[in-house]
Amino acid sequence: MAEMKKSGAVPTSLTVRKQSRVLELAFDSGESYSLPFELLRVYSPSAEVRGHGTGQEVLQTGKREVLLTAVEPVGNYAVQLHFSDSHNTGIYTWDYLYWLGANQAQLWEDYLKRLEAAGFTRETGRDAPMLSEGRGCGH
Repeated sequence: MAEMKKSGAVPTSLTVRKQSRVLELAFDSGESYSLPFELLRVYSPSAEVRGHGTGQEVLQTGKREVLLTAVEPVGNYAVQLHFSDSHNTGIYTWDYLYWLGANQAQLWEDYLKRLEAAGFTRETGRDAPMLSEGRGCGH
């Protein structure tokens, strides 16, 4: 996984797109990113997800349907995201959001490989919501 470096970029806009399940960010440096809620949730900067040191990360499973329910500012440097699975302990700094956007393709690939290695799909796992009758697991 790519190392996070300070970007110094500050968002000029932040838009939650509930229907498409993305957080759109534009930065003063000119870049813009559409970050899926699922990616934001599985790469939460919280201790619950990242652990307290290298090798303590906890693979997040069953987050394909997760929604972003609230975005709260944290000073002038970050936001706290609230998700429909009750997770809300991560503080997403501007640098971290920029890093997620800049590295989104590699992070997504890494996540899918880790899920597969653990025997899960995006729809399955210990955290997966119960699927409705007749609703398939589109892979």
